[in-house]
Amino acid sequence: MVVQAKKRELKEAQKRKKQLEERCKLEDSIGNAVLTWNNEILPNWETMCCSRKVRELWWQGIPPSVRGKVWSLAIGNELNITHELYDICLARAKEKWRSLSTGGAEVECEDAGFSAADREASLELIKLDISRTFPSLCIFQQGGPYHDTLHSILGAYTCYRPDVGYVQGMSFIAAVLILNLDTADAFIAFSNLLNKPCQMAFFRVDHGLMLTYFAAFEVFFEENLPKLFAHFKKNNLTPDIYLIDWIFTLYSKSLPLDLACRVWDVFCRDGEEFLFRTALGILKLFEDILTKMDFIHIAQFLTKLPEDLPSEEFFTSIAAIQMQSRNKKWAQILAALQKDNREMEKGSPSLKR
Repeated sequence: MVVQAKKRELKEAQKRKKQLEERCKLEDSIGNAVLTWNNEILPNWETMCCSRKVRELWWQGIPPSVRGKVWSLAIGNELNITHELYDICLARAKEKWRSLSTGGAEVECEDAGFSAADREASLELIKLDISRTFPSLCIFQQGGPYHDTLHSILGAYTCYRPDVGYVQGMSFIAAVLILNLDTADAFIAFSNLLNKPCQMAFFRVDHGLMLTYFAAFEVFFEENLPKLFAHFKKNNLTPDIYLIDWIFTLYSKSLPLDLACRVWDVFCRDGEEFLFRTALGILKLFEDILTKMDFIHIAQFLTKLPEDLPSEEFFTSIAAIQMQSRNKKWAQILAALQKDNREMEKGSPSLKR
C-alpha cells in the first residue's frame, strides 16, 4: 500500500510539473506574441494584416492585451460612428428610460413610427437579458461592475437602430466586446458588427436570407461530413435547431468564454464563413457521439455543449473542415443560392422550364 501511495504521489508530482512547464511555455509564447503584435503588426496594420505570417499568428489566438485593438481594426467602422454619436444615442436612451419609468410623454427620438409599447418591450427585454448574460461571472448582473456599461450600450443601440431594436442574444455580443474594449469603442464595434450581412439577416429575422445561409451551410455539411449529414436528414434535424443560437451570440453563449474569444479572433479575420466553419468543426468533433443519438438527444447536446472542450483539439477539428465545394468557395455558393432565390421569386421562365 505504501509503495502504491508513493507511486501515486510521484505520478501526481510529475503531472503538476508538466502542467507548470506547459503554463510557463504558454506564458512565454503569449509574451512573445504581444511584442510581435505591438511592435510589428499594429503599427503597420494596413500592409501586414493580410500577410501569411500574421494570418498564422492570428489563428493561434490573439493575446488578450491586444485583442480589443485587433478586433476594432478588423471589424472596421464603415458606419463612421464617433464617440460623440455614442454619447448622443446614450443620452436619448436615458431620456427614454426616464420617460417610461415615470409614465411621461412620448420622447422625441429618431424612432418615429415605433410605438411606446415596442420601445418599452425592448427595454424590458434588455433588463431581463442582462441578468442572464454570463451569470457565472457575476459582473453584468445588477450591482456588478459592468451592468451599467452593458445596459448603456444596448440602450444606445436601440436609439441608433430603432428599426432593429433589441433582439435576444445581443447582450452576449456586447458583453464580450465590453470585456475587451472601452465603452464607446465597444459600441462602435458592436454597431458595425451587427451591420454585417449575416448578423443583420439574423437579427432582423429575414427568413428568406436565413434559409439561404442554412442551405449554403448544408452544402458544406454534406461535403465534409456525409455520414452525419445523412443521419441528421434521417432524423429531420434542420440547421436552424442549433445554428440560430450559435450565430445570434457568435458562440459566446455556447462555448467557454476563452474558446469563444478565439473563435471571434478568426471570425474577425475570415468573416461570416468562419462562423459556419466553426459549426462544422463542432459537428466533426462530436461526430461519433452524434451519429448514435436520436433527434431529441442531438438537439439537447448541441444546445448545451460540454464545458471542458480542449481548445487545440477543437481548432484542429475546425482546421480539417474544407470550405470549398466543387471548386466553389463559401461566398460563391451563397451568392448562387441568393440568385436562385431571387429568380424563383420573380418566377423566372428559365427556372420554370
